[in-house]
Amino acid sequence: MATIGWLVDVLRAAGVQVVVEGDWLNRARPGSFDPIGVLWHHTAATSSASNPHPALNICINGRPDLAGPLCQALVDYHGVFHVISAGRCNHAGVSGGSGPIPAGDGNTLMIGWEIDYNGVDQRMTTAQYDAAVAATAAVLTRLGRDASYARGHRETSTTGKIDPSFIDLNAMRADVAAKMSGGGGGWSSIVDNSTAGRFTASGNWGVSTYSGQRYGADYRYADPVAASDAAWYRFNVPRTGNYRVEAWWPANAGYNAATPYVVATTIGNRTVYVDQRATGGQWRTLGTFTLAAGDADRVAVSRWSSAAGLVVADAVRLTEV
Repeated sequence: MATIGWLVDVLRAAGVQVVVEGDWLNRARPGSFDPIGVLWHHTAATSSASNPHPALNICINGRPDLAGPLCQALVDYHGVFHVISAGRCNHAGVSGGSGPIPAGDGNTLMIGWEIDYNGVDQRMTTAQYDAAVAATAAVLTRLGRDASYARGHRETSTTGKIDPSFIDLNAMRADVAAKMSGGGGGWSSIVDNSTAGRFTASGNWGVSTYSGQRYGADYRYADPVAASDAAWYRFNVPRTGNYRVEAWWPANAGYNAATPYVVATTIGNRTVYVDQRATGGQWRTLGTFTLAAGDADRVAVSRWSSAAGLVVADAVRLTEV
């Protein structure tokens, strides 16, 4: 049986935030697995900023009527990919055929994303959609397939499945195609505080899981101080050009009202101050800056603030414009 042990590396290279769930390389159902496409689902569970992946345990361990794993990855409320399996999963059932995906065993033919939202009175978040598009484009590129090999479960199901709800699947495929061709906003990458080799901070920065508005598993925090003790995010920028810089932080009344974000541009460091007491749990634009090509520290969160309250360092995203 084939496996896709390359999945985590491919997702991270595409700028997708990944959390690996246990022994994902060896967690699989028996049977053949030779995927040619990607299938989108929704979990039917209600997710939220404070409960971002309510269906994760079921997707890993299954249900009384269906053994797990139930997908290769679950996409949580914040757009984080929880990678569950590198092998065959019980997610697709029988495929009736859709586009270039033939009729047959859907679990053999397709890699499955379970996007964690209920699909009845809840739509997928922008973060979920953007991450799923980026992941699908990267995986299809790795498989040597085009965007037509991205399907929704409702398109292949022989039993009347409705997932994923509230999504125009033709528009989804157009967005995947644009991402694969270098369109859709150009190169983009996310560095979280837990991204290996991409985030550095001194021991003065603590680790917290307190806020459900966090990006990923946790975030870092420190008291403000009149000294240079910044937390740095490192990016490998593909070419010198203009890049939109965005930050994600969990908001709280006890956090800092004037947190300095320092951007290392081609004309020197530029500082942008944000109020981390508000507008948390989403991407907030710091501005568009000219950045040099190469692998280097690009954005920092500084502790040098005159305001009271904890300074938080969570995630940063760069997008070529």
